[in-house]
Amino acid sequence: MADLHLVVDRSRGGLAGQIARELRESIRSGRLDRGARLPPSRDLARDLGLSRGVVVEAYEQLVAEGFLEARVGAGTRVAAGPVSRPEEGAAEPGASPDGRRPTTPDLTAFPRQAWLAAMRHVLATLPGDCLDYGDPGGVAELREELAGYLRRVRAADADTGRVVVVTGVAQGLSLVVRALAESEAEVGSLVARGETGSLASEGEAGGSAAPVVAEAGGGGPVLLAVEEPTSPRQLPLLRRAGARLVGVPVDAEGIDVAALAGTGARAVLLTPAHHYPTGVVLSPRRRAELIAWAADTGAIILEDDYDAEFRFDREPIGCLQGLAPDRVVLAGSVSKSLAPGLRLGWLVAPPAIAAAVRRARGELDLGSPVIDQYVLARFMRTGGYDRHLRRMRREYRRRRDALVRALAEHLPELRVHGISAGLHLYAELPGGWDARRVGEAARACGLAVDPLPSALVIGFARLSEHRIADAVRELRARADGQNVWTYP
Repeated sequence: MADLHLVVDRSRGGLAGQIARELRESIRSGRLDRGARLPPSRDLARDLGLSRGVVVEAYEQLVAEGFLEARVGAGTRVAAGPVSRPEEGAAEPGASPDGRRPTTPDLTAFPRQAWLAAMRHVLATLPGDCLDYGDPGGVAELREELAGYLRRVRAADADTGRVVVVTGVAQGLSLVVRALAESEAEVGSLVARGETGSLASEGEAGGSAAPVVAEAGGGGPVLLAVEEPTSPRQLPLLRRAGARLVGVPVDAEGIDVAALAGTGARAVLLTPAHHYPTGVVLSPRRRAELIAWAADTGAIILEDDYDAEFRFDREPIGCLQGLAPDRVVLAGSVSKSLAPGLRLGWLVAPPAIAAAVRRARGELDLGSPVIDQYVLARFMRTGGYDRHLRRMRREYRRRRDALVRALAEHLPELRVHGISAGLHLYAELPGGWDARRVGEAARACGLAVDPLPSALVIGFARLSEHRIADAVRELRARADGQNVWTYP
């Protein structure tokens, strides 16, 4: 049995995380050999003067990451082939720049063992017929689990008929925009021929998305309003899907609804629970104004609920879709909560739009992989998803707090905006500072950063607390030494 020397600072909190970090580094550095047996959790807890639950949590975390193996009767050992990974904050070899997005979660925290258990159960019990081409809108079991989860956690007005499984928010938004664009064109054509009556009857039968946006009139590309600033990564796919984009400013209360009304747009895409990138929340007053605008104009609201699970200072407010289910399309995924590589997401949409998206998936790619859908359904049904979110919510809050403290100590010139939530924060730069050059220096220090014209979007999910403090300290020293703060 390996004798361990672990450094634990009780004053810093996060004791389970500290133990896991110490063990992880010991395995990486070779201080703990492959196959080495660790002390029983009760013995290690006694040696450290901690509760057994703290050690059990640390062991479980490393088992989930693949660094440790736990077997009944054999104890806990270092895995025979520990998972290797690049240094925290460094780009993975051969990875695209997207691998270091500020909104990428901690991929090493993926609940491997719990997911594997769900997959084993699915493969052992799933009837053979379920492996055939399924409903392109998603298997019924997953849609049922998602509907229940979203009703419970996001106060959504969701049922299996409104839920459509997609490969992620990007695909979901693209398909909704395509449906709206096709509906616009169909409405314009029918109005020109004086045949709007047949369109209404078709919509009542559930065969077309057109009645949902029939009030928009015209034809051709959809005039889609987007928040300004917003993520530039999704703009090309929206345009390719048939959207003509118009920006609407965001202030401390969220999107400016009066400015939105002046655009003439009949659809808007926004992130009301936690705006990207500024981190503000759509205020109650603006929520009411937005819903009223949609009701008066017949517009559609596309609600990107990308990281609403991670609100740290209080419970998140309910989604907009729950207030106006016939005017709002709610889009979400497991990309931030579990891992982007799973490519599993969902839409909760008005029935006609849901039917149009389901039909489009049937025509484009026949739907998402069914085994993965059944695994996620099982993972949610058995409580694994909720447990993972609770654990990561605690961990991400500690990391965000560490980043805020480090910036206040070493870079007090930066002003942090937004609520305590998500996987990133928005740091406003003083006038004259060169965001591009500061961003390059920040990346060189291991931070995941997106530079904006006068601010930095800084991700904190993939760095441990002590690494965050070290990176910010290094950034201060590097930037001062190279004088990168101001424009050349």
